[in-house]
Amino acid sequence: MRTLILDNEAVQALSQPGHDKHRSVVAHLAGVVTRRRKGSAVSVVVPTAVRVEAAWDRSDPRVPYVNRFRVLDRRLDTPAANLAAGILGRTGVSVADAHIGAVAQTLTGDVVILTSDPRDMLRVSAPRSIRAVRI
Repeated sequence: MRTLILDNEAVQALSQPGHDKHRSVVAHLAGVVTRRRKGSAVSVVVPTAVRVEAAWDRSDPRVPYVNRFRVLDRRLDTPAANLAAGILGRTGVSVADAHIGAVAQTLTGDVVILTSDPRDMLRVSAPRSIRAVRI
């Protein structure tokens, strides 16, 4: 199983067609769709703290483009909040980035994070091995 995690800028780029990184994110999601059609188990997730930071309201009718991709929420529940709090204390990153790290650390299989800051994603995900792809 492969999981693609979107960071704040990836969500913003996806939701704004005029964003300079929009095409890059759409291309990555198109790759996910292709892999799914070929039978690969691939999921795309966004930590809910990232959705808040990126101001992605799934009920907003002005962003139907984003909602057509099958992007699953990963909630900031009690266990994730505890893990994210430790990451935040250790690294000093934002709450959203700490939540990304908590999600990455609890997933199984290959984890890829679409991000504007691969170095931070490697730090928050440690000791878990992930692939951080710069958008």
